Amino acid sequence: MSSVFTLLFAPTFLILLQYFDFQKVISFFILLTVVLFIFTYKKTKFSKDLTVPTIYFFILLLAYYYGFSLVKFIPVFLSFIFFTIFMNSTINKKEYILNITRKFYPKDLSNQEILFLKNGDIYWVWVTGINTIIQFILVFYDNILWAFYSSVGWYIFFFISLVIQIIYGRFYAIRMFGK
Repeated sequence: MSSVFTLLFAPTFLILLQYFDFQKVISFFILLTVVLFIFTYKKTKFSKDLTVPTIYFFILLLAYYYGFSLVKFIPVFLSFIFFTIFMNSTINKKEYILNITRKFYPKDLSNQEILFLKNGDIYWVWVTGINTIIQFILVFYDNILWAFYSSVGWYIFFFISLVIQIIYGRFYAIRMFGK
């Protein structure tokens, strides 16, 4: 549910601003985040699942008093959280990418694939770092471009990054670890 909210947030916010004043739009989204928080809490009760609605709520609450520019920082903050997750995983050798792959990939991994995936977190530190920088730059840029990137653009960026990692792994890195 949070990912649908995140996907639709920026464009919906801009569209509603065309028809209603800022205070009404922000009040609507604050109410929506409270509903999302309650729904998520009743459904999962996991504190990490409550992170997104909590971030939206507090930043929207601040934006109610300080203006639209704070609203544009929500995607920056969420991107920075992804960056810190991968940075933490890299520093503490948690092998986040390897663990995710093992969870969703039905076949047993070869030793070369495991070696490649153990180093996958550093790649995602770079990807999420670049994404955070892009999100930050777009705060000061055009609202339409900000809304596009904050809704679907960063999904496209992550998908392309994943494809690059898979292609690189299949055709070069796994063979390199096999030598």
